Amino acid sequence: MTAITTRPLSDSSDSLLRFAMRADATLCAGAGLFVAMAADPLSRLSGLTATSEWIAGAALVLYGAALYVLAAMPSVRGVGIGVVAANLVFAVAAVAVVVSDVLPLTGAGVAMVVATVAVGLGFAYCQYLGVRRLA
Repeated sequence: MTAITTRPLSDSSDSLLRFAMRADATLCAGAGLFVAMAADPLSRLSGLTATSEWIAGAALVLYGAALYVLAAMPSVRGVGIGVVAANLVFAVAAVAVVVSDVLPLTGAGVAMVVATVAVGLGFAYCQYLGVRRLA
């Protein structure tokens, strides 16, 4: 017979942070796969090239995989702070790109970027709450 030597997930103080990081990783990787597979139709919709759509999708898959691995680290507080900061930096950079009109985005492309920023900020908020719970 084996014994369980770890605390149940519900008793751990880092469960919210780990859950938010894993949910962020899963959604990023899934969205990245979708964007990479549908790069050509999405490029016509967003105004970007199919290559840039594919690169963005691949980057999302890599980020999701890395984030999922980082969520399993024994001490997750520092990683959580870094992920919150990265999500905030991404949101600011994406809004700056849309506002400055650097990319030839269509109306649908702008809507996709804004939706991505909103989801990223939602995950950043959940991760922030998880980091605060650890303090």
